[in-house]
Amino acid sequence: MKVTKAVLPVAGLGTRFLPASKAIPKEMVTVVDKPVIQYVVEEALAAGINEIILVTHSSKKAIEDHFDVHYELEAELDRRGKHELLEVLRATAPSNLKVTAVRQGKALGLGHAVNCARSVVGDEPFAVMLPDVLVEQQGAKVDLGMMTERFEQSGRAQIMVEPVPYDLVSQYGVVDVSGVDLQAGEGTAMHRVVEKPPREEAPSNLSIVGRYVLPARIFELLDETQPGAGNEIQLTDAIAALMKEQGADAFRIAGRSYDCGSKLGYLEATVAYGVKHPKLGEGFRDILKQYT
Repeated sequence: MKVTKAVLPVAGLGTRFLPASKAIPKEMVTVVDKPVIQYVVEEALAAGINEIILVTHSSKKAIEDHFDVHYELEAELDRRGKHELLEVLRATAPSNLKVTAVRQGKALGLGHAVNCARSVVGDEPFAVMLPDVLVEQQGAKVDLGMMTERFEQSGRAQIMVEPVPYDLVSQYGVVDVSGVDLQAGEGTAMHRVVEKPPREEAPSNLSIVGRYVLPARIFELLDETQPGAGNEIQLTDAIAALMKEQGADAFRIAGRSYDCGSKLGYLEATVAYGVKHPKLGEGFRDILKQYT
């Protein structure tokens, strides 16, 4: 079955990004000239996914508004002859994009947030995209698109992973691929996930990035999942149950990820996207030379 839906959990309070996230959703903080979440939605569209389900909170209405049509502003830009800006504005809400919002009443973990989208997703496979993680593509193919293709061919869940230095594995969920030398853009069977293992106990240095392609069966497994770390429903616990039942694959990212939920990760993403910006890149590179 084709994957056309993606769940974006955006209900979190963004405490890692205070004070910037005090009055605006952290997902709406800009990297260069676009909100972080717009990059994520554009990634979904590039992967052939056009139905976005926001699992949201009452304080995050700005996200829904961003992907809505703004008739008054469009009319004013058109009246002033600012057609380039008009096209930029319209690109935030392309005609093929469908955005639905559901509320997560309580912050009970990523697994709980995903399960809140069950009534909208239904019995279809879907992607989960953490909206504070940007995935920068290095080639012509979109990593998430390759994952959905693999899922459609095999029916097995796909979990995006990325190598990290071994001295940092204790900060991540790390997957066990039984010693397979997994190359960029390839996948292999995943045997277990270890949350934040000590370096000496880590089964690999492949950490989960924040992109998943999952079958609808995960919802039933989430219903059966007991609260884990932090007394929250952990998505990784349900994925572990799925692995035992029908298997799951680790897919090694071909591009590069940036954790925009942390301040340093956000700054790194700003530099990475800024130097490649088609209009601002040259000037931004000149500015950076003053500080290096």
